[in-house]
Parts: sequence; C-alpha cells; structure tokens
Amino acid sequence: MNAKLPSSVRIVEVGPRDGLQNEKQPIDTQTRVQLVNMLSDAGLKNIEAGSFVNPVWVPQMAGSEDVFSQIKRLDDVRYVALVPNIKGFERAISVGANEVAIFAAASEAFSKKNINCSIEESLDRFKPVMSAAKNLGIQVRCYVSCAISCPYEGAVAPQKVAEVSQRLLEMGVYEISLGDTVGTGTPADVSRMLEAVLKIAPVNKFAAHFHDTYGQALANIYASLQMGISVVDSSVAGLGGCPYAKGAAGNVATEDLVYMLNGLGIQHGVDLDKLISAGQFISGKLGRQSASKVALASAR
Repeated sequence: MNAKLPSSVRIVEVGPRDGLQNEKQPIDTQTRVQLVNMLSDAGLKNIEAGSFVNPVWVPQMAGSEDVFSQIKRLDDVRYVALVPNIKGFERAISVGANEVAIFAAASEAFSKKNINCSIEESLDRFKPVMSAAKNLGIQVRCYVSCAISCPYEGAVAPQKVAEVSQRLLEMGVYEISLGDTVGTGTPADVSRMLEAVLKIAPVNKFAAHFHDTYGQALANIYASLQMGISVVDSSVAGLGGCPYAKGAAGNVATEDLVYMLNGLGIQHGVDLDKLISAGQFISGKLGRQSASKVALASAR
C-alpha cells in the first residue's frame, strides 16, 4: 500500500444541496429531510443540507429553513448550509446550521456567469459573512469552482487557483474545496494544480471536489490522496451537475468513493449498505436509476 495515502478520509456529503439544486422536478421538503436523515444514519458526519440563496435563482433550495428545522439532528454531525451573502448567512444561522459554505471561482468568466460579479467583487461580498461568522464562532468553508478548467475560458492556470485560495485563507476560511466543475481534469492536471496550492498553505486546508463528466473523478481523487488530501466531497447516487457548465455530470457518487476507500483500507466511518439505501431512496423519488456504479452492481 502506498505509504503516502492518508489513514482516514473525511467525506463531505453534498448530495442534499449540490446534488439536488439542479433537478428540474420539484422535490418536497419531506423527501429532502428523509434523505439527510438517511445519510446521517449511514455515518456521514458532514452533510450539506441546504442552500440559502435566492429561490428565484435556485428554486429547488427554497424551503431550506424547513429542512434544517425538521431534520433529526445527531450531535456528532455538522449540518452545512451554502450561503451567498450576509442575508443568506443570517437565515442559515437562524435555523441552526453548524457551518456555512461560501463559493468563489478561479475563472473570471465563470464568476461573472455564475454569481454575476468578478472574482474580486465576490471576495468583497463575503467579507461581512466572514466577520459575522467569526463573531459567532461559526466555521466557514469555501468552494473554488473551475480549479482545473472553465466552460468559457478553457484551461485554468494552477497559479490562479493558488492566488484565489490564498486570498480566501487570509479572509479566514478554514478549508477550501477545490472543484473540477466541468469534470475535464485528469490525475496529471490535478497533481499540477495541487502542487501550486500546496505552496501557499498546508494540505489540511484543502479538500477535493470532482465531477465525473469524463469518468475521471475516482482517478483524480486517488491522485489527490497520494498528495495528502484527506477531505473529499461527494454526492449520494452521483447527483448533481452545474447549471452553468453545459453537459457537466454529477459529482462523484459517495457509494463509489466509499467502495474505493474500503479497498484501500482507508477509514471513513460510513456504512456502505445504508448509503446505498439512501441513494436508492432519492433515485426512486427522482424517477431514475442511481448514477453510482457500486449501487447498480450491488442491486444485480
């Protein structure tokens, strides 16, 4: 076994937010609540349960207050909320979010398309959030989109990812989730990007967030593990995508990630059978089969 691999990995489950936010059909609150409860019962300790963005832009995340209010909370689980600004932060805190996530990009074009402002303006927008979170002792995580490539600009320079990451760390975020939003990256791309960011901060400040558009997500995660990354984002049943990245497939399926970690002897604390059940539950509600190869193989 490769000695560089971490002994344990913290999985950040993003399915209830990142996974469901782009679904075209309405998803009722009770379904979202049950999904979160099933995921926590499976042993996931970090669950992104909702988003407090304007429902005009992301209608599937309307009612996140109700989700946070109705979930069966476990003491050792962090229920995370995505927030776009101080108003979203205040809404999230009012219903007991344990942690918040903000979002930036390493691509100017993507930033303008996704959140209608430049990278610099997006960082300014988050300063009040950082200040309020610090006063309340709430940890803030940040997603950096387009860490490998951009649907509008093409390849993104690793140095640009490092520069944006450094600004965010200086603002006080505790962890940066590096996202291959379009899913075009290969292990070589990931290694080059990580080499750049690891020059500005230690490896425990970063997480991997890979989409599986080109079927490279697990290979990219393995490359990240070899470089010391020990936090990985994933989405039950491979839910998700990006509304601003045409054709982008969902996040890597949590089931597939867990299966790989099991094979590597890496601890993660998740019950694969219960996880597969959660994926089958939400896939059934959406009227389609799971995007997890492990779940499909297990059902045969």
